[in-house]
Amino acid sequence: MNDLQTDTRRYEWMIFLLFLVSLPLMNPWVRGDGVGYYAYARAPLIEHSLDFTHDYQFANQSFREDRIDADGQPLDRFRTRTGHLENHFTVGPAILWAPFLLVAHVWVLIVRLLGSGVAADGFAAPYRYAMAVGTCVYGFLALVLSYRLARKYVAPVWAFIACVAIWWASSLPVYMYFNPSWSHAHSAFVVALFLWYWDATRENRSLAEWVILGLITGLMLNVYYANLMVVSVLAVEAVRQYTAILKRSQSSRISVFDLIKRHLIFGLVVCVALLPTFLSRWVVYGGPFETGYLKLRDFLWTSPAFVQVLFSANHGLLAWTPLLGVSLLGIALLARRAPNVGVPLLIASLAFYLFFAVYPDWAGISSYGSRFFVSLTAIFIVGLGAALERFAKIFRRERSAIVVSSAILGIFVLWNLGLIYQWGTHLIPARGAISFREAAYNQVYVVPKELTSRLRAYIFRRSDLMRQIERKDMEQLKKEPNP
Repeated sequence: MNDLQTDTRRYEWMIFLLFLVSLPLMNPWVRGDGVGYYAYARAPLIEHSLDFTHDYQFANQSFREDRIDADGQPLDRFRTRTGHLENHFTVGPAILWAPFLLVAHVWVLIVRLLGSGVAADGFAAPYRYAMAVGTCVYGFLALVLSYRLARKYVAPVWAFIACVAIWWASSLPVYMYFNPSWSHAHSAFVVALFLWYWDATRENRSLAEWVILGLITGLMLNVYYANLMVVSVLAVEAVRQYTAILKRSQSSRISVFDLIKRHLIFGLVVCVALLPTFLSRWVVYGGPFETGYLKLRDFLWTSPAFVQVLFSANHGLLAWTPLLGVSLLGIALLARRAPNVGVPLLIASLAFYLFFAVYPDWAGISSYGSRFFVSLTAIFIVGLGAALERFAKIFRRERSAIVVSSAILGIFVLWNLGLIYQWGTHLIPARGAISFREAAYNQVYVVPKELTSRLRAYIFRRSDLMRQIERKDMEQLKKEPNP
């Protein structure tokens, strides 16, 4: 094993150890949007149907508030034309949770036979812990795959430092640990898997590899529809391939007919892999293409939120998680140095940004930062690695570059973790714009005083703390003007 492989293995083990140490942060609750995502796993497992009545009834208070009547029954206005309760959330997270929840369900059934009173209802602690563990595992796999992708284009040390920095200085921790029932950590995983496999096979992809890539793409879209923007890397690749063929370039190894055939097979496999989405939409909404989300005609086509998505105090990407700006700069640098991978990643990032610039709910309502961009975790890690390696060139010794870079990145991490604390405990609003002046004051004078006791409560008295947070959330909701 050469030195590069040794370094790579060592850094992967370090990522694994950091992951194990972080597991006490795992928060096994189902809340908000997570109610909808989790329902697609729980209802088929327990109810053997897509009847979400119990999911509505057992949801957190802010979710139930406008959906349940005085008798504890879901309101009729949340019924679709098929008679099912509205659930526009995607089925992909449920697919990924399935192995974990099946193990939990079998365990619960066994201990019930032995006399335990734990409920086999999908809401009991074993199910929620299985869900949360599953989400954390997928978040960890997203990081490992992102690291492996990054170390192909930068030295292992910079890929590792970038991986750890993005892990803790982005929105990922919120949706990997604090809100594990939401889809974003799963989305980070499937996008990382897609990009890693795309890059590993892009030089000479066989027909079988096209089929595998199609299955991964279908899973990626089952998890999060907006991930379609990431598939633009294949469009960039196709332009290059067809151009090479038409120019009869020696680098082109297949004919136009063969390439068209492979693209058609890829598309067919993607459609087959999307059957869980099509079938669930058919059952719940009465049509395979009825998503339950806003119609395309309602998007902000004439007034895009180009600036707000990035810089708004209302969950702007760079305003809340500024380190990602360095990552995007790094992707631009990589596009110049290694255009065959850098340009597609840059185009995918741009396509993702443009999509959410015209999306009416671009701010994500109750969101830590711009949660949608958690999907691009792999791209951010690759970009930050490229930026760090470029930055290191101004130093004579690599060790000096590592020390300085780590110190600077540590500031970003500490700021982000403090802001996560403020957001989670409602020192700053979970919805709408925040005051960064107030947030900065809290970072210096409030967070250090409260953090130790709150962290102890989070680890050892989590249920009580979650009830306090839910109560504060309800208080803030009541203060907000009705739309």
